[in-house]
Parts: sequence; structure tokens; C-alpha cells
Amino acid sequence: MNQTYTKSQKIRLLFYILIPILITQIGLYAMTFFDVMMSGQYSTQDVAGVSIGSSLWTPVYTGLSGILIALTPVVSQLVGSKQSKSVSYSVMQAVYLAVTLALVILIIGAFALNPILNAMNLEDTVHRVAHDYLIALSIGIIPLFVYNALRAFIDALGQTRISMIITLCALPINVIFNYLLIYGKFGFPELGGVGSGYATAITYWLIALVAILVVVKISPFSTYKVFREFFRISWKEWRALLIIGVPIGLAIFFETSIFSAVTLLMSKYDTVTIASHQIAMNFASLLYMMPLSISMALTIVIGFEIGAARYKDAKEYSWIGITMALTMSLVLSAILFLFREPVASAYTIDYNVMMLTSHFLIYAIFFQISDALQAPIQGILRGYKDVNVTFAMSLVSYWILGLPIGFIFAKYTDMGAFGYWIGLISGLALGAIGLAARLRYIQQVKYKKMV
Repeated sequence: MNQTYTKSQKIRLLFYILIPILITQIGLYAMTFFDVMMSGQYSTQDVAGVSIGSSLWTPVYTGLSGILIALTPVVSQLVGSKQSKSVSYSVMQAVYLAVTLALVILIIGAFALNPILNAMNLEDTVHRVAHDYLIALSIGIIPLFVYNALRAFIDALGQTRISMIITLCALPINVIFNYLLIYGKFGFPELGGVGSGYATAITYWLIALVAILVVVKISPFSTYKVFREFFRISWKEWRALLIIGVPIGLAIFFETSIFSAVTLLMSKYDTVTIASHQIAMNFASLLYMMPLSISMALTIVIGFEIGAARYKDAKEYSWIGITMALTMSLVLSAILFLFREPVASAYTIDYNVMMLTSHFLIYAIFFQISDALQAPIQGILRGYKDVNVTFAMSLVSYWILGLPIGFIFAKYTDMGAFGYWIGLISGLALGAIGLAARLRYIQQVKYKKMV
């Protein structure tokens, strides 16, 4: 990280940080992408089961791991204000917190998984695949959360290429183990969609171990002496992380869990509809990696500028990031519209599933525009450590407004399953409007005298 003086320098630095984040996010999400796609090539029941399992896992993972995002602005501001000696302490406390969060998930999952799946009234095969996929995935939860804490530290130093390299090395291993365990190749057991859960868990262990080695052995991370001293758990430091992280995690949870809620509500439809919906949602989530990556990059650069009390530079970064996200979303939307049928065919060999998926993907286009506004603004506000209003807006826009709108369209019009997508689009749009208003307040009122 370094200070910039012109707009062109800011754009170059933002891209320098953004591109590795984007590749990393796509790589991490590609694990789920390949789980679903390769399971779809095995059978429709397996893709439905894996899709449901991943849709239940994603909001839990993203919500709780979102708490660990708090470490990024904390470290960015410590570095920006020249308080480097405090970095190791904060990172170790985040690692302890990560392990604790993972254990909480495992304990709750042991009691809640079966009741949730039973409530969905799934076909027996789909139910079994979803259950066993999540059990397999749970083997890698602890290392995944540790990796997220370490990645927040790595990225906060502006070294986002390291996270990218780790992910790119791990992704082929995930695909290879998917191939071996889904289809039972080279003497491995043929587990179908469940095999993708084991493959992903193995990959989670790999990226965690590599991240630990990087932080301990490679400069500039090694200069902060993380893992050199195992501090006692500090409830004060946990509280500081949770004050920032819990609103972030809840905001992410409310946004991602709305998709799981829709999955639960759509369980009354046939397997073809469920599979098509989940495939379209999976690909829409892949496209979301672009605005999400811009959001994460903005948190880093704005946190650094705020820590150094350069508020005018922080404001300029925010508008560069938003413009970038909106432009890219329009390009991605056009590509998705033109190639929606080839995209659908990559996931499944079932013609009916493929055609219905292509219809769902038309609605996914509208996700891109709202995401291109709300995701970067969330990242900007995190850089300011302004997180509580974002959490409240997520609750209202997605659960109080978006979900009821979707339910009404699905139940009381002839749109059927597509009605839920109308609700999701409405929630995203309302959330984007609310976040834009909050950003305006932060920059025009709260920081006006400082700029």
C-alpha cells in the first residue's frame, strides 16, 4: 500500500489490488461452481442435492466468515497510522475467533441439519445427497475459517496476489478430486455429488496450510511475526472485532440467506424446477464475484486512506470503484443475455433443465445492476468502519420487503417460481438505494468538515 496523488494513480493501484482479489474470489467460488456443474453431469438428482446443500451452506459460511472481514479495515488502519506492532496481536485474535466460529457452526449443524432438510419435503435421493454433501464439507470448515482470517490480513497489506496464487494452485486439485470422487475414477469410490463435498473439504485444508506457511515464512508478512507468539484470548480484542464484524456478517447473512429461504419455499416445485433455479442462482453468484471483489478492494484502499486521515482521497476512491462496478456489470449482463443457453448447457445434460435454466438466467441479468451499486458501497462503508446501518438495511430490504414481494408474485400471479426472482431483484434494488443514501450522508455530512 502506498499514497496516491492523481486519479490515474488511484485507478492503477485499485486495479493492482482488485485483479488478484477477483481471481481469488472466482477461484474460491469455482469450487462450488464445479461441485454443482460436475454433479449435474452425473445426474439431475445429484445436482439438485448438491445445489440445495450449497445454498444452505453459503449463507452460513459467508455470514459468519463475514465477521472476519473486520480484520481488513482494522489492519489497514493500523498500517496507515503506523501502528505496525499491534498487527500480530490483532491477527492472532482473529484466528482464535475463526476457530471458535467454525466450532459453533459444527455444533449447530449437528442438531439443525436434519430438521431443515426434512422440512423441505425433497425426493429421497435429493435429500440424501444434500445431507451427505454437507457432512463431507464440514470436515474442512475449521481450516476454511482460519484461511479467511489469514487472507483478511494478507489482503489488508495490499498483497492480494498472494491470495490469488494460493487459490489458483488449489483449484485444480479441487477439480481433480471432484473427478475422482464423483465418478469413481482410478480406484476411488464413486460417490456422485457427495464426492464433491469431500473434494472441497480437502481443498480447504490445503489452502489453510499454505496460507500459514506464507504468513510465517514470506516477507512482508513474516515481519509482523504472526504465529511467533500465541497470545492469550483477549475478550476486549474479540469485542472490537465483533463490533465491526457482526454487523458485516449479519448484513452478508441477510443478503445470502434470502436465497436459501427462496430455495426452501421452492421445494414444493418438481426436481427440474429446483435444479434449474439452483443452477441459475449458482451462475448469478459467480457473476457477483466481480462487484464483490471491487467491494473488498475498496475496503482496503479506503481503510488505508482513512487511517492516514486522507478523507478526500477516500472519497475519490469510492466514486472510481462505483463507476468501475457499474460499467463492468453492463458488460457482463450483455454477455449473459447472449450466451444464456450455452451457460445452461454447461451445467446439465437434461434438456428440460437446460431450457428452464436459460429462462431463469434472464432474471439474473437484473441482479447485476443492483449488485454493481450495493456491493461496492458496502465495501466503502466498511472502509469507514460504518457497518451498523448496512446491517439494518439488509434486514429490511431483503427480508421485510424482498421476500414478501417474491411470495406474493409466486403465489398470487401466474409467474410461479419466477415470482421469487422478482422479489429478490426488488430486495437488491431497494438495498442499493438505501446504501447509496447512507454513503452520501457519510461523505457529505459526517466527513464534510474533514475533506
